[in-house]
Amino acid sequence: MAKTCKSQEEIACEAIKHALKALRKRHLLEEAAHGPAVLALSRPIASQGSEWKEKAENLQVELQQCYKAQSRLSEQLVVEVAESRASKALVQEKENAVADLQKELTELRDECSQLKEDLEEKIKSLELIISENSELKAQLQQMTTKANKAEAENKMLIDRWMLEKMKDAERLNEANALYEDMVEKLKASGLEQLARQQVDGIVRQSEEGAEFFLESNIPSTCKYRLRAHEGGCASMLFEYNSSILITGGQDRLVKMWDTNTGSLCSTLHGCLGSVLDLTITHDNRSVIAASSSNNLYVWDVNSGRVRHTLTGHTDKVCAVDVSKISSRHVVSAAYDRTIKVWDLMKGYCTSTIIFHSNCNALTFSMDGQTIFSGHVDGNLRLWDIQSGKLLSEVAAHSLAVTSISLSRNGNVVLTSGRDNLHNLFDVRSLEVCGTLKAAGNRVASNWSRSCISPDDSHMAAGSADGSVYIWSRSKGDIVGTLKEHTSSVLCCRWSGIGKPLASADKNGVVCVWT
Repeated sequence: MAKTCKSQEEIACEAIKHALKALRKRHLLEEAAHGPAVLALSRPIASQGSEWKEKAENLQVELQQCYKAQSRLSEQLVVEVAESRASKALVQEKENAVADLQKELTELRDECSQLKEDLEEKIKSLELIISENSELKAQLQQMTTKANKAEAENKMLIDRWMLEKMKDAERLNEANALYEDMVEKLKASGLEQLARQQVDGIVRQSEEGAEFFLESNIPSTCKYRLRAHEGGCASMLFEYNSSILITGGQDRLVKMWDTNTGSLCSTLHGCLGSVLDLTITHDNRSVIAASSSNNLYVWDVNSGRVRHTLTGHTDKVCAVDVSKISSRHVVSAAYDRTIKVWDLMKGYCTSTIIFHSNCNALTFSMDGQTIFSGHVDGNLRLWDIQSGKLLSEVAAHSLAVTSISLSRNGNVVLTSGRDNLHNLFDVRSLEVCGTLKAAGNRVASNWSRSCISPDDSHMAAGSADGSVYIWSRSKGDIVGTLKEHTSSVLCCRWSGIGKPLASADKNGVVCVWT
């Protein structure tokens, strides 16, 4: 069995060897058969090899050029990519800006719509106002027509009233003429008796209220401290032959006080500005106030009502006085550079004096025919009340005159000035007969008022330090200094019966001294 198997393997190997030999033989035969063909084919290929080599070299050169072109294109592509990126970033920014602008445009459109709505509302309101305005114009036209009619009626009534006034004035002139004739006759009959009674130019016994007169003492004690006005109190005076004190202040009020008890008697209303000066008629029936409202106000003391409002000044009225022989004539000075003379019976201005320097203070002479005025330029001037002519003038102070006071006998006038001096002038010669001053005395304002005692023996003046200084006329020395005020003292007044002395300051406080 084993022999049989080996023989088969040997047979197979031999068969394989035989097959290989056959294949080799066949291959050789085929090579021999194909040799001429291969040779024939190899000859043109060999001849074309050089051409292909040249082509290959050319292609190699072209390939190198292509590589170079590709390199340049790559570089250009990199640049263009960078530019493209920058352009893309710029486009992105533009897109963002466009988005912001679109957002802002949307907001503006919303705001515009809101403004349109507001405008429509305003237009509606304007139309309503125009309609109301047209109605008001129609009403105004009607009122104007009525006012014109009323004005015509008023003018007719004023003409009739003026005619009646003129008739009254004629009757009064006749009565005054009769009265003056009687006075002249009485003067002629009693001339010798008056001459016997006259002492140093003072006719004591012939003066009204002489029985009330007492010699003035030097005050030293503050009897009452009155909170008289809100704001400053720039003016005050006593009723004639009375202890009733009248004060005026920045609160536009005029008040009357009983200095015996320190109580308020009455208050006069109606002034439309600060009260800068006061005066009273000799019968104590009318109080007259100079006001910063450019007007003068005349009150009836008994009723407390305004009798007259004297208009005509164009600036604040800072000084006023009434004639010492008649309750009819009043003189006033204002910062419009005018001095006006008024007739209280007629209720209007009778003459006007115009001067280049404003007047701060004035007073009538004893005979009522002359006006003493103190001016901002420091001069004291005398005017004739009838003609309005300047009679005389003297340089009283180096700075503005703030106050003028006439002595009881009418022979001496006291002036105070911003140069802190108080000068006494002889009325007859206009010469200085005395100068009063003190180390601490400083005049507080352009309307600081000083005064002379009723017996003409002492002078009093307030100071910016709150003190009141009292001088002796005969010696020219300070005989008293009163300290109670806490602010600048603006004015001082002595009662015509000898006491008390009153002073007022910038806080509206009034002190009554005995």
